[in-house]
Amino acid sequence: MNESFQEKILILRFSSFGDVTQCLSVASKLSSHFKNSVIHWAVREDLSTMLQHHPSIQRIIALPRKSNFKELVRLAWQLRHENYTRIYDAHNSTRSWIISLVLGLTTSAKILRKSQMRWKRILLFKFRWNLYQMPRSGQRDLIDPLKKWGIQNFLPDTPQLFLLDSELEAVKKILPSKKFVALAPSAAFELKRWPVDHWKELIGLDAEQNFVLLGGPDDHFLQEIQNVAPHRVLNLAGQTNLRQSACVVQFSELLISNDTGLLHTAEQLGHPAIALMGPAPFGFPSRSKTKILQLDLKCRPCSKHGQGPCVNPEFQKCLRGISVQSVYDAIQTLRVST
Repeated sequence: MNESFQEKILILRFSSFGDVTQCLSVASKLSSHFKNSVIHWAVREDLSTMLQHHPSIQRIIALPRKSNFKELVRLAWQLRHENYTRIYDAHNSTRSWIISLVLGLTTSAKILRKSQMRWKRILLFKFRWNLYQMPRSGQRDLIDPLKKWGIQNFLPDTPQLFLLDSELEAVKKILPSKKFVALAPSAAFELKRWPVDHWKELIGLDAEQNFVLLGGPDDHFLQEIQNVAPHRVLNLAGQTNLRQSACVVQFSELLISNDTGLLHTAEQLGHPAIALMGPAPFGFPSRSKTKILQLDLKCRPCSKHGQGPCVNPEFQKCLRGISVQSVYDAIQTLRVST
């Protein structure tokens, strides 16, 4: 490779929270392989903060949440002047195709796309025939296509999410003075949520343990969980943005999370976590500090994103069957190992 040649690379990954967070490793892999490269990233506007202060990303291109065809073409037309040498479409959606197609027609950039492997999905969901590499790893799936550019498929070291001291200090002021465990009981779909009663029982197992609940403004059910022990459970639902939530995770002893973006936040911080994995197959954690709890059921996975419907005679058995005691035991194991 000519060390004097500077690659200019565009990453296309617009959403979701979890996928964007996992894809942070891609920027580091590209910058490590292509020395002195310049990396730009097109991402959905509301998720752009997750990319901030990453040393491998020189420009963040923020897209409105619902960009129409005309807006995407206009953006791509403007980006042609950047003279990208490579484009990695890590999203492979209609919107990313529009941008990469326009750039492909107007520049000489090499374009690489992450395969959606739709035929494997059909075999998995329709015929229960699993041809995916096991154990599953969301980050590995994002890095794997880069092998065509000579990049080895292993994860870069953590952190891959970079928090400022000023951000950490501001969040520290609202947190308990004692050690606490962070909890992320929400998820995009209800079928991906460990039952509320299980969270409540977990809090009741140790009368000395402090907890901090993380969630969005619509996660009103977290109040029910806090009510179990309001003197030692802090409910921050709707009170922290994505980066502030990451700061909370950083200060915690560990995170216990459903299959959601906060789980991958912990992983990219290099922070210990317990992952409660249910119906969805594609967001599996990848780091050694994450303890995965799951049940081996013939009906798993049942849907791409965990949206259902549940096909097990025992409703939501994949998550209801993860016992409170097993989670409590995993907490103690992680404490010893870290």
